Amino acid sequence: MKAGRTTAEAVIRRTLDDIAYTNGALNAFTAVFSTQAIDQARDLDAAIAEGQTVGPLAGVPFAVKNLFDVEGVVTLAGSKIRRGAAHAVRDATLIARLKGAGAILVGALNMDEFAYGFVTENAHYGATRNPHDLARIAGGSSGGSAAAVAAGVVPLALGSDTNGSVRVPAGLCGVYGLKPTAGRLSLDGVFPFVESLDHAGLFARTVADLALAYEVLLSDPTSVEAAPSLKTAVLWGWFTQGASTEVLAALKTVGVALNADFGLELPGAEAARSAAFCLSAYEGARLHMADLKARPQDFDPSVRDRLFAGALLPDAVADQAHRFRPIFQQEAARMLTRYDILLAPVTPRTAPRIGEASMVIDGEAVSVRKNLGAYTQPLSYIGLPVLAAPVNRPGQLPIGVQIIAAPGREDRLFAAAAHLEAAGVIAAHPPKDFA
Repeated sequence: MKAGRTTAEAVIRRTLDDIAYTNGALNAFTAVFSTQAIDQARDLDAAIAEGQTVGPLAGVPFAVKNLFDVEGVVTLAGSKIRRGAAHAVRDATLIARLKGAGAILVGALNMDEFAYGFVTENAHYGATRNPHDLARIAGGSSGGSAAAVAAGVVPLALGSDTNGSVRVPAGLCGVYGLKPTAGRLSLDGVFPFVESLDHAGLFARTVADLALAYEVLLSDPTSVEAAPSLKTAVLWGWFTQGASTEVLAALKTVGVALNADFGLELPGAEAARSAAFCLSAYEGARLHMADLKARPQDFDPSVRDRLFAGALLPDAVADQAHRFRPIFQQEAARMLTRYDILLAPVTPRTAPRIGEASMVIDGEAVSVRKNLGAYTQPLSYIGLPVLAAPVNRPGQLPIGVQIIAAPGREDRLFAAAAHLEAAGVIAAHPPKDFA
């Protein structure tokens, strides 16, 4: 655009055409902001023509999970109940920062209702389909975000991650997904789920795009320059329990590429996952208590029933879940003083089929909704920064690996991912039907 070979308006019109072409199959977008996007693109083209300085994301289209406030739009958070809510009076902080860098918002994206799920099979807005196999789930709760990026419709998307809601869909759709350190990205203007666990995050198809967008989003930018060497370990025990053979093979490939030590266990991971489960149900139920009492029939049944269960949890359970956090944080801190990077799978298996209620782990049928986040929940419980990276498996269903670092060390995540990407170990491949 700066060289005059194309214009922002041309880019955005092509993006809007791509949304129209793909969304019938993917069901990723719940709203498209055509007029606003074209107006912003024209303004940007005029600024470039006048020789004005433009931001590092000038003309880049992006989309957001529909729990982010967009000025003049009702923030649905995947629900029916919020259709009658007041329109947002301003953009969420992260949207404003991307726009300030020149990026252009083109739409809002499908999700599990109130971000409570790992599948994006929404009773009100339908299931988002995986671009690599339309019969399979995109994961959740930021499924629309991952699918839109994976299909090449937009290069960047915002999502949220409470228990794995960025990392799970990133892993299943074969794109990069970043859950930064807790508190690093603003949650201003993001509809809450579990205050003590919520994170904002983002999706991209390359490490460079992810790093650039992250720098734009930071309120206090820090360097993401590559480190010369990173001591790495592969987490075992809870983080490989029940993983399929192909998931373990993918994990090994990444570990070998980083000269990792194998077989380390992080004590307390299973208990941390249980604590995260309890906090999600407990805090989620209390957030939605008024509507659970007045309008239970208007909830997605799969969400409502879990919120009802959470409403029955006594305060003592939440207290215990909070008390375990510093204990588990200490265990993780000890390991992260020995190692710069830890590795773990994102999910136990590749994407299940839409409507598939159970999957087989260790020969036993278990709930898809409950177990897709088994490896992600312990890490968000203590707010560690994690980058979900797609293992290079062209022509096969995607598998993601979590790259984990100490709090505030996102630079190490990008360093490891850049090395792996350059070595051809990780890569986001365009789906054959959307290439």
